[in-house]
Amino acid sequence: MSLDPLFLASATLVTALALAPPAARGEGLVVNPDAGRNTFSAVFDARLGERITAVSSEVGCEISYDPKGGTASGKCSVPLESVRVDNDDTKSDHFRQWATNKKVEPKDCRIEATFAGVAVGKLVPEKPVPFSAEIPFTVCGRGRADGGREKVTGTALLFPAGSYGAHETIRIRAVVAGFDRVAYRVGPQFTEGWLARVQALAPIVAQTGTLEISLFAKAK
Repeated sequence: MSLDPLFLASATLVTALALAPPAARGEGLVVNPDAGRNTFSAVFDARLGERITAVSSEVGCEISYDPKGGTASGKCSVPLESVRVDNDDTKSDHFRQWATNKKVEPKDCRIEATFAGVAVGKLVPEKPVPFSAEIPFTVCGRGRADGGREKVTGTALLFPAGSYGAHETIRIRAVVAGFDRVAYRVGPQFTEGWLARVQALAPIVAQTGTLEISLFAKAK
């Protein structure tokens, strides 16, 4: 009995897809916010004031990588409650008030970035591949006041299965320079109860800072 050539071709394709590594199949990738190694940091260094560092190790992402087009799409977010400022309770609480403008609960607020069709190129095992993109961010659902995007630069590095854990892993490192917190209405001048302190704080807390993000994405 002879088999239909079309059936044989379909069966071969299905087998090839099943055996292909996750990134090659274009499957979704996930960054686990509970892993403790997916980090976000923001440094605001005032020339005549303080150097303030906000950090979180609870970054989560859902990413889709298209190996044929070499593009990535998805969303990453950081829960506001997970962000610590200078590892100080008072500073962390003040930042949460500034970010929410005291209009929503910190537990309901996130710092998010949503991206589509970011040109990454072909990922090469254990070789960093540079990328650059303009990506919209939101803080507690608020985008930049001018409707603009942030320029994100970084690298993507593919670790084959077995070289960094049992499964294929993509390490992503990204930097956002000149992040303007005032453009997102993050500050005392936007927060009820802080108006009398705005002038005193103006020279102490920098308006712009640098964000750094380090992620490890794995197949779902």
